[in-house]
Amino acid sequence: QVQLVESGGGLVQTGGSLRLSCAASGRTFMTYNMGWFRQAPGKEREFVAGITRNGGRTYYADSVKGRFTISRDNAKNTVYLQMNSLKPEDTAVYSCAAAPTATTYYEITQTAQYDYWGQGTQVTVSS
Repeated sequence: QVQLVESGGGLVQTGGSLRLSCAASGRTFMTYNMGWFRQAPGKEREFVAGITRNGGRTYYADSVKGRFTISRDNAKNTVYLQMNSLKPEDTAVYSCAAAPTATTYYEITQTAQYDYWGQGTQVTVSS
């Protein structure tokens, strides 16, 4: 069992930055690949970024590539999402999730691969 708690969301102007954190409980954090997803009002949940267990590989949605960076600190049981050059279309609830086996780009982008989800944190980008 893994419990995930996100923090760091808020209101920011276009072009601004935020850093989201996702703290995981338990001593098995390092065995999970981690992902960030987001869901805007009236839209389906979409993949944002993913990272493998040891941080060796990272994956990004085209819409955030070059602006967002995912990282993890296994000693702190935490995964991060640094978001720069934010745009109004980045407004959404951002959730982190843990996947036990997903490693390829296709797998890590699929919500069905994730066993555990956080409650989400709201990010609002004003124009």
